[in-house]
Amino acid sequence: MLHMRDVWVNWFEGEENGYNVCEFFEWRKEDRIELLDQVAVVKMYENLFDYIENSLQELPEELLADVYKQSYVRRKSQREELEYCFVATDGKRSIVIDTIGYHTPVRKSRLVPRQEEQLLNLVESEQPREYYMDYLDCEKEYHILSPDPRLMNGLIRKERLLKQLLFMVMDQLYHDAELPELRYWYTEWSPDKYSEIQAMNFDEVWNSLFEEIKHGWSKKHEDYCFTMIKGQPFFEKLWELHYGEAEKKNVR
Repeated sequence: MLHMRDVWVNWFEGEENGYNVCEFFEWRKEDRIELLDQVAVVKMYENLFDYIENSLQELPEELLADVYKQSYVRRKSQREELEYCFVATDGKRSIVIDTIGYHTPVRKSRLVPRQEEQLLNLVESEQPREYYMDYLDCEKEYHILSPDPRLMNGLIRKERLLKQLLFMVMDQLYHDAELPELRYWYTEWSPDKYSEIQAMNFDEVWNSLFEEIKHGWSKKHEDYCFTMIKGQPFFEKLWELHYGEAEKKNVR
């Protein structure tokens, strides 16, 4: 088993999709950053890497057995053993996993660039380990609360988080709103389509609105999201957390 020493990690907990496990240049000072004193390294095939990066499903038993108590974290002056923690790589990409004792990839982190380069050099001549799971090749299904990565391409961390917040509001709108309210929000997005919108039924309004807002991110998206969440304390709190202290808007 290969190992790396003194590895900095920034844990993102409970993230199903890899695009929410931020690269080093998007780390924030308030993030949960730790130093792993030692961490096991596993080179694997691309399908297993994709599965681990983009799901919270159970990991192969053989993989868990291979990395069992092979990694340690340094907390203050103490060296603490981690039950199932490892760096996964397919020889091109990498992600750090800690199950916090479970059999699923609960916490995920990227590596800092220098350590990722070190990792790829370390495994260059290694053969990938093969772990059998009969559901590895199942295609993942994306939906409004777990958006397709193509909808997040090119967005920075704040934009991705706000876009997911907008999708959460849209999902709530679909389940709770009556047709007049839904027509109102579509008109707010596309006022030039007022007459057309008034002739649409519920599903036509919602589907047309979602099709228009789901691609890209712009100042118009941001302002629209901000308007929709006003007066909803849960969403307002998420806005503040996602926007960051330095750029926080007044959402009172």
